[in-house]
Amino acid sequence: MSGLAALLAGHQEPGIYHWHGAFEAVDVRATVELAGWQFGHLDGWTAGGTKAEFLAAVGDALRLPGWYGRNFDALADCLHDVGGGTDGVLLLWDGWSTLARDDERAFSIALSVLGSRVHADRGIPFSVLLRGEGPHVPDVPSLD
Repeated sequence: MSGLAALLAGHQEPGIYHWHGAFEAVDVRATVELAGWQFGHLDGWTAGGTKAEFLAAVGDALRLPGWYGRNFDALADCLHDVGGGTDGVLLLWDGWSTLARDDERAFSIALSVLGSRVHADRGIPFSVLLRGEGPHVPDVPSLD
């Protein structure tokens, strides 16, 4: 987990990264939470192949409030408040390629909204790991 360890320790800038770690999600959660970060797991293989499924799944993964409207504007609003009381927030997005292939526009908007939170100066780092293979996504480096 060296790339992940560097991210959690603050030696790697928060960001959106490709990651090929073959660890069970429960083990990644344990590592992330041990570092004091909030963990969210979005399983795009079972939910997340459509815009609506993605928006519902990311809301569940990040435990967004009940008023979350399941649209990209509401997601952007809610992301600003995620992670209070933690050292950071990490979203592990397995099966991201499903949305990327099935709805390129929604995937692009999702990355833009998540990226806006990554780069927002909120005092709490926010990172997204796109785990596994999928179509090439420009400007998304590898954490491996």
